[in-house]
Amino acid sequence: MYTIHHTSYTILCTLMLLCFVGCAKQPAEQGSVPEGNKYATGFRINETDTGVVVEVFKPYQCLCVKEPMRRIGTMSTVQVGFLYALDAIDCLAAVCNPELIYTPVKGNEIDLGDSMKPSAERTLQAGLDILLAVNYGQYDNLEAMRLEKLGVPIIFINEWQEHSPLARAEWIRVLGALTGKLREADSIFHKVETRYNALTASVNKRSYSAAVSIMSGNNFRGTWYVPSGKNYLAYLFKDAGAVYPFYEDERETSIPLTVEETIHYFHDADVWVGAGGNSLEELARIDEKHTWFKAYKNGRVYNWRKQRLPNGANNFWERGVVHPEEMLEDVIHILNNAPDSTLHFANRLY
Repeated sequence: MYTIHHTSYTILCTLMLLCFVGCAKQPAEQGSVPEGNKYATGFRINETDTGVVVEVFKPYQCLCVKEPMRRIGTMSTVQVGFLYALDAIDCLAAVCNPELIYTPVKGNEIDLGDSMKPSAERTLQAGLDILLAVNYGQYDNLEAMRLEKLGVPIIFINEWQEHSPLARAEWIRVLGALTGKLREADSIFHKVETRYNALTASVNKRSYSAAVSIMSGNNFRGTWYVPSGKNYLAYLFKDAGAVYPFYEDERETSIPLTVEETIHYFHDADVWVGAGGNSLEELARIDEKHTWFKAYKNGRVYNWRKQRLPNGANNFWERGVVHPEEMLEDVIHILNNAPDSTLHFANRLY
């Protein structure tokens, strides 16, 4: 059905893989957008006479899909959102942490256990065509490699490594290639992109001095982590026309601030997006310092939990990744103090 290759394997395996048509290419230059993509830098797709070739760059993998995959497992709920958007949810055969899935699924999926350490026995028993693995760190790599060595075919879905919301959403093309729905994936993404760019173009191009300022994050044990300029949230803030002090910060990770630094940068911010509590009272109870900010005092604080179930399942991580245009619309509405009913994923705290 397909051939797959992982750079952690031996040189012999690598040389053998190069014999397969379409899998002899090297990764694109790091940070560049491969031909065929518009925003995403982490994968490349090529259609050949023998199948669809999918390359993932970190870690490098090459997969030649000759027919649609019918039994797919996933370690991340994000991929459930992609499959649902493609009307391919019937392909979902096994999941990690099923209790955290918001999207309606069949309900008979095999429970692979915790995403940090999936059950090898259940994963093997699932008879998967492919397991969609995560690559958040070295531990995840080791777990995925452990399953791969046991004979489980895997591919890393690294949409979270992309910097912009549209680049993250473009990974739907990888799921489309795996399920035989690449054309549908391209159509979905085109509609998302068109709406997103139309919203960006419609934003009133006020000078930053007149625009609404925004803050994000929460105080956690004395450190406040805020998005760097390369974070998808910072892209959302900028595309919505908000004032944010770290647009030019090129760090790959979140920016750790002391409480003093946070007060310096955000004490007078007009709105606070991405708060950790469910009410203003709870936010104050978590940390009294949360009440020091203008946004808190004026009641303009929001979390991303409007579509969240009591068990913690949150559609922000499923539909939100597929539809960043709805996330952008939320930020625009928040900046304009629009009614709560206009929001998709954001929820105003009272």
